Amino acid sequence: MNNIEFNNPELLWLLILVPLLAFYFYKSNINRTNSFKISSTDDFNYGLKSKIYPFLDILRLAIISLLIIALSRPQEISNSVRTKTSSGIDIVIAVDISSSMLAQDLKPNRLEALKTVAAEFINDRQNDRIGLVIYAGESYTKTPVTSDKSIIIKSLNDIVFDGIIQDGTAIGMGLATSVNRLKESKAKSKVIILLTDGVNNSGFIDPSTAADLAANYGIKTYTIGLGSNANALAPIALNPDGSFRFGMTKVEIDEELLESIASKTGGLYFRATNNESLQDIYNEINKLEKTDVEEIRYSDAEEKYRFFILISLGLIFVEFTLRKLIFKSLV
Repeated sequence: MNNIEFNNPELLWLLILVPLLAFYFYKSNINRTNSFKISSTDDFNYGLKSKIYPFLDILRLAIISLLIIALSRPQEISNSVRTKTSSGIDIVIAVDISSSMLAQDLKPNRLEALKTVAAEFINDRQNDRIGLVIYAGESYTKTPVTSDKSIIIKSLNDIVFDGIIQDGTAIGMGLATSVNRLKESKAKSKVIILLTDGVNNSGFIDPSTAADLAANYGIKTYTIGLGSNANALAPIALNPDGSFRFGMTKVEIDEELLESIASKTGGLYFRATNNESLQDIYNEINKLEKTDVEEIRYSDAEEKYRFFILISLGLIFVEFTLRKLIFKSLV
């Protein structure tokens, strides 16, 4: 029996009486043995019984011990835990997929570094719904807000720069699409994580207007500027075969704009200059946006005192039988 607890543990102190009674029975048996004399060999069997007689005292001690344990009400406790999650957090991750995201100041490049860190972040948000928006010169929803993490991770891994959408950096468009994904959400908290490595140079929605929309809908926006503080090896032209030609270019991030977006919506702005700082930023956001999870514990107590009572009743019957039949002449 595992997880045994006693409902009346104070009664276990009565077990102290058992060794005292054992000593009393021992002294009584010594006195009885010293006063017993065999008058002839016919009484040998009677003397043998007197030597076995202490066994009855052992039975009585066992009965007393079992009854004390039964009175203490042993119970086998089984515990179960359930978690109840309140309305969690809906999060949209807006990813810049312009050609500059192929810059190699983060390893192997900015986009792949982001995908690795974002995947860990998504897996950590077990109780939240997450969606993906991608943008360059325009924007669209890659994955609607969902609780199915496998779909989100697959969509994230599928993100590549393929030139399908117009190149550029439409921060306002990316933010507005993200707001559109969250504006009808009933979650207790709505969050956008917007990442870019450049300045707003495309799209027909002004980033400040999109930030105002986010604020009106109560959507907090964390902005991340991605790129080193100097020059980076980035695409500068296309080769005849369609591949990118890389060269050193100056990293330009509109930090003032990103700080303004975060400030308007109650979020924060971060700057990631390498893989480690990008990881630290997502860890920090993970800590800031906590989902309330209520842990409910259930306990079930199964009474075990009946087991000890049944054994003690059996031993009482055995002792009574022995005293009244086999050891009757010695009682």
